[in-house]
Amino acid sequence: MRLLLVEDDTMIGEAVLQVLRGENYAVDWVRDGVMADEALRTEQYDLVLLDLGLPKRDGLEVLRGLRSRRNPVPVLIATARDAVGNRIAGLDAGADDYVVKPYDTDELLARIRALLRRAAGRAEPVFEYKGISLNPATHEATVGGQPVSLSAREWAVLEPLLVRPGAVLSRAQLEEKLFSWKDDISSNAVEVYIHGVRKKLGNDLIQTVRGLGYLVPKE
Repeated sequence: MRLLLVEDDTMIGEAVLQVLRGENYAVDWVRDGVMADEALRTEQYDLVLLDLGLPKRDGLEVLRGLRSRRNPVPVLIATARDAVGNRIAGLDAGADDYVVKPYDTDELLARIRALLRRAAGRAEPVFEYKGISLNPATHEATVGGQPVSLSAREWAVLEPLLVRPGAVLSRAQLEEKLFSWKDDISSNAVEVYIHGVRKKLGNDLIQTVRGLGYLVPKE
């Protein structure tokens, strides 16, 4: 999953970036409202972690612009503005959730997982598919109850396909889920990770749709 981190405080941004990447998220980090708006106009994200007190353009203005373009990406506001009125303003502007700094990183990650589940139309915290189980909170994968070790990139390529069985994702769309701006992308990276998933979880799990991309068949 690919996230946009919008945070102008270097110390906080570096700490959160490390935590998110440790959870296998591909993360782009911008430090002002203008850059955030540009990123949201040109890239596709699964979630935005948005500070409000930003240079050049306030976070609420960025959020209102995002929603005026009917972009449904989940937005989690993370800010030091702790007054009830600020929370109401953020939620009414289109945020999906709101946390106040300083926040517990485990709680932040739980809120991110909850928003991603909601965006995918799911309530259950664990993915179950034909005897395969993925737990995003613990990064545990099992097949028939037996643990299977997936690399971070194998997990990242499998999760968006397993979230929506029957939906075709192109190689470019999967690359967006796997890599942030600063990552080097080899021409066959997606194919390599899909091969790894097939080897560990079965050749029939991820199917190739010639000329279009990949899918996990509906049950």
